[in-house]
Amino acid sequence: MTAGGGSYGQGQRSGRFLGSLKDALVAASREDTGRHEAATAERAAALTSAADSVIPVPGPQGASAQLPAPRPESAASPSAAEAAREARTPRITDERHIEVDSPPTTRVVRAAAQAEPEDEDTGARTKLVRGKMQVARGTFDRDPVAGWLVIVGGPGIGQYRPIFEGNNTVGRAASNRIPIDFGDDAISAEEQAYIRYDSADRSFLFVPNLAKTNVVSVNEKRPTGAVELAQMDVITMGRTQLVFVPFCGPDFDWAALQEQS
Repeated sequence: MTAGGGSYGQGQRSGRFLGSLKDALVAASREDTGRHEAATAERAAALTSAADSVIPVPGPQGASAQLPAPRPESAASPSAAEAAREARTPRITDERHIEVDSPPTTRVVRAAAQAEPEDEDTGARTKLVRGKMQVARGTFDRDPVAGWLVIVGGPGIGQYRPIFEGNNTVGRAASNRIPIDFGDDAISAEEQAYIRYDSADRSFLFVPNLAKTNVVSVNEKRPTGAVELAQMDVITMGRTQLVFVPFCGPDFDWAALQEQS
């Protein structure tokens, strides 16, 4: 009887305890909901009052301008939940209606066609010719080059002078067929030597002018008569060194080219 009564008393106290805990949770939930609604109403009231309030600012000639008062810190900083909701909400920045089937509106601006280049001599437009071109062989407008003298030492180093077919006088004056006029006054002005190209046997000869006292040498030897020149021979005249570079010779001559035309 005592045990049964004890069990009943414990069950009754346990029921009262559970009922009290449930009531406390419900009350706490109502309190949180009321607190949240009060905070929301307070924030809305703060935004309204901040928008309505203005700060007078002195303007020109005593006039005053009205500036809105700064918003409170709580209104300027939204909660984390509101920021996340705004980030998930898509924003429509362009309200124009675009038809999918409508033609494109992009304009294509094409540059004006460039004019065809004109020949500087005749003024005629350049013509495009396909296939193999026929090269015309004619007479020479000037003496054809047969080789060169390249200056490798002394005044005018790096320069060159062409050698022509037939007899070529070599000297400092511009009247020579091969003028070495780069400032070396140790070279005779007139005909210190001769270089001759003979198209019959396709050979070059160097002939010193023995009437001149100026020193002339070929490969460091002073010739006393005609000397046949070979490729890369070095001719020394005064303080100038010249290297002989042939163009015509056993493998080529202008006369043979003219015979093929």
